[in-house]
Amino acid sequence: MVAKVGLDGHDRGAKVIATALRDSGMEVIYTGLRQTPEMVVNAALQEDVDAIGISILSGAHMTVFPKVMGLLKEKGINDVLLTGGGIIPEEDMKALHEIGVGKLFAPGAATGDIADYIRKWVTEHRNW
Repeated sequence: MVAKVGLDGHDRGAKVIATALRDSGMEVIYTGLRQTPEMVVNAALQEDVDAIGISILSGAHMTVFPKVMGLLKEKGINDVLLTGGGIIPEEDMKALHEIGVGKLFAPGAATGDIADYIRKWVTEHRNW
């Protein structure tokens, strides 16, 4: 699932990633703009997704990712990858990784690398 959280209205990157993941053989749900963390987690639960990718350019990454991670844990969802990308400083990426967020991708990341990362993580962590 690819999501845009908050008031960030720049969704070109999210649409590019969603299309690239679909073209690589994944089933992709794009939530659209202006989702809340609660909406994202509820959709992930309803759709039984393997991964959530959040695209964020607004600078709210240190609020959005911890909130989504907290909601996932609160609902007992421990085998869903939370990943994403956008304008996120390296030190913030490290801090988010420490709370359980997966690899985060900067603008210009190869879509094949993103797809490979998701596939590998899901293969290693999902309870089938």
